[in-house]
Amino acid sequence: MDKTERLFAVMDALRRHRRPITAQALADEQGVSVRTLYRDIQTLIGLGAPIDGEAGIGYMLKQGFFLPPLMFSPEELEALVLGAQWVEGQPDVGLRTAAKNALGKIATASPEDLRDRISNTGLWAAQASWSVPAEPLLGVVREAMRNEKALHLVYADEAGNETQRPVWPVTLAYYDEKQIIGAWCTLRQDFRNFRIDRIRDARIGAESFGKRRVILLKEWEAVWSARTRRDAAADSAS
Repeated sequence: MDKTERLFAVMDALRRHRRPITAQALADEQGVSVRTLYRDIQTLIGLGAPIDGEAGIGYMLKQGFFLPPLMFSPEELEALVLGAQWVEGQPDVGLRTAAKNALGKIATASPEDLRDRISNTGLWAAQASWSVPAEPLLGVVREAMRNEKALHLVYADEAGNETQRPVWPVTLAYYDEKQIIGAWCTLRQDFRNFRIDRIRDARIGAESFGKRRVILLKEWEAVWSARTRRDAAADSAS
C-alpha cells in the first residue's frame, strides 16, 4: 500500500469511529508502526483534515465534517449492493425504499458513475420476498426506537391470548422469515423478545424511555449473553 492509499485508509478508519481511537489501535489496524501513524496523522492535518486529538489520548474527526465522495473498491461496492439487495427483500417497506434510494445516491454522488457497475456485480441475495407480505409495524417499531418513545403493544401468546404490553424497544432483528423486537417490558420489569407476527396492534406513546436506548441495549446484550451461556451449560450437562 502506497502512502496515498494509506492516508485514505486512515481517514476511513477515523470516519468509522465516533470516539477517539488511539494511535496504537490505528497503527495495528493499518499494519504500520505507531511512528508511521503519527506521521500520517500530521500529514492529513497539514492537508486540512479536521482531526482532533493528540498522541497518548487518541484521534477522531471533528463533528459535522463531510468527506467528499471517494471511489469504492470492488469489494466495498459488492458489499453495498449485496446488503441493499437483502434489505430490499425484507417486508419493511420503508427500508426497502431507502435501500434503493441509497444505492442511487451512492452511484451518482461518486466521481465515477457507478450505475452500470452496481447493476452488474453478478451477486444476488436469495430472498423469499415474493412470499412475505409488507409489514407496516416494522416502521412503527423503528420510529419508536429512533425517538426513544414507549411502544404500546397488543401482543398474543402461542394460544392466542392477548395482553397489553408497554415496552421500550431497544433492538429489531431481521431474520429471513421473521422479525424479533428486543425490548424492556414495563409489565414484567424485564427484557423480553416479541415476535412481529404476534403483534396485533402497536402505537407509539408520548412517554420516553426510562433510560437512554444505548444503555438499555448494552443491558439487553448482557442479559441475553448470560442466558445463552446458561442454556449452553445446561445442555452440555444434560
